Amino acid sequence: MKSQQLKEFLDAKAAYYDQPAFVPGDPVSIPHRYTKLQDIEIAGLFAAILAWGNRTTIINKCTELMALFDNAPYDFVRNHQARDRMRLMGFKHRTFNGLDLLYFVEFLQHYYTTITSLEFAFSGYMNSEDEDVRNALTGFHKMFFSLEHPERTRKHVSTPDRNSACKRLNMYLRWMVRDNKNGVDFGLWKHISPSQLICPVDVHVSRVAARLGLIPKAEANWKTAVELTEQLRLLDPKDPVKYDFALFGLGVIEKYV
Repeated sequence: MKSQQLKEFLDAKAAYYDQPAFVPGDPVSIPHRYTKLQDIEIAGLFAAILAWGNRTTIINKCTELMALFDNAPYDFVRNHQARDRMRLMGFKHRTFNGLDLLYFVEFLQHYYTTITSLEFAFSGYMNSEDEDVRNALTGFHKMFFSLEHPERTRKHVSTPDRNSACKRLNMYLRWMVRDNKNGVDFGLWKHISPSQLICPVDVHVSRVAARLGLIPKAEANWKTAVELTEQLRLLDPKDPVKYDFALFGLGVIEKYV
């Protein structure tokens, strides 16, 4: 497929999936239940962190988690008492369990005591000249684990320093940063540019990207995520990650590979 044909093909697929109808069946539906900035940030973070496996199961587990937060995640994080933490211990999704959840809540309570938005846990580690969000992701990882924490929880927050594709955190950044004009992403964070985002890459996206000739082979790591995003910037320098919708839709929904 020639470059212009590829752009037209992916533009059409991105426009098809980047619509309100995409929301109900996707984990992004969890933060869409809220209107307050901090509720959206917290619900979005958990929805992204728990986003592996069947999408219906992910949504159900996130719904269960929000119920444990009395469907008011920010208020729970800020004001819960020690006795409230006990009910979190029974939560489990795959390898994410109650011990991990308790640390996430502890970090968020500590963070929101002095800072009003989770945006600065990412944007505070980068500047407008940065080509991408690598520094934001490595900075967030260091900040997140700056408190005393269970060693097992480290596997749930990825970092480019380990050559991880950081798929779930890149998806979270997409939700928070990209414009909300199509009703899927939120566009709430203004200190990171959509042009700096890195495309979320998992096995499905990498297989589609390799088949389309965007990357040399299907791998899910940081190097591949950067290479793919560089190719997508050639198609749309200002908003390369809009093509996440196209690649995801082709791989997961249309079984293009």
